[in-house]
Amino acid sequence: MPDRTRVALDGVPETLLWNLYQRATEARRPDAVLRDPKAVELVDALDYPFAERFGAAALGQWQALRARCFDEEIRRFLGDHPDGQVVALGEGLETQFWRVDNGRVRWLTVDLPETVELRTRLLPDDPPRRRTLAGSALDEEWLRQADPANGLLLSAQGLLMYFEPDQVHRLLATCAQRFPGATMILDGVPPWFSRRTAEGRMRTTQGYQAPPMPWAVDAAEKDRIRAIPNIAGLRDLRPPRGRGPLYGALFPLLNRLRPIRELGVTGLPVMAVRFAR
Repeated sequence: MPDRTRVALDGVPETLLWNLYQRATEARRPDAVLRDPKAVELVDALDYPFAERFGAAALGQWQALRARCFDEEIRRFLGDHPDGQVVALGEGLETQFWRVDNGRVRWLTVDLPETVELRTRLLPDDPPRRRTLAGSALDEEWLRQADPANGLLLSAQGLLMYFEPDQVHRLLATCAQRFPGATMILDGVPPWFSRRTAEGRMRTTQGYQAPPMPWAVDAAEKDRIRAIPNIAGLRDLRPPRGRGPLYGALFPLLNRLRPIRELGVTGLPVMAVRFAR
């Protein structure tokens, strides 16, 4: 067996390992709600104490259903724009490209330098269709490399909650101005979740503590997003039906009720924000 890749991350970059662990654990199941063999390969390739750091991957299905929200929206986009570009902001070790690739999409990953260094070791670029750019989603460089000629979809999965609210609003305003007619799919955390991270109360029994997540999403925040210039609409994306009585029956029923859905218990709020033409 080849040597595994040692990894040492902390703070926000370390969250990519939690996400990967949850997704891969679900993908190993014969009845998985998300087929993600690439995630399983990555976990097996990494020298990292996943279980010792994060405990049991109890939220594997919850995390996988969130990923499927993004997958389904990207597939919908590629159905209309088969040669389009997807810009994945803060992608970490997400393996979405391999789940949705139609053989024609152009994919640009944007992430912090320490994350890009790890990602390019494990998932080397394959130009011209799949490229990686080191930098923050708040930088200007990726804006210059985004190409809306054949359709453009921006994705920010598990990212914006780590920004301050004014940073999120400025990013959305900039994208809406630069990319008329494009869409950004994004997720957030509800206010109660944001408060617990700020207070240091989101931790596992093994000692892992989630970083602060200052930006929270509720009905009032969605109204603020809709009021940003050149935002044409905001649409909630519901998680698909999962497995078992909780994810297969109770949560889909509760997700029909917007106040319950926005509590973030059945899944983090996922939205598609459309920019005006």
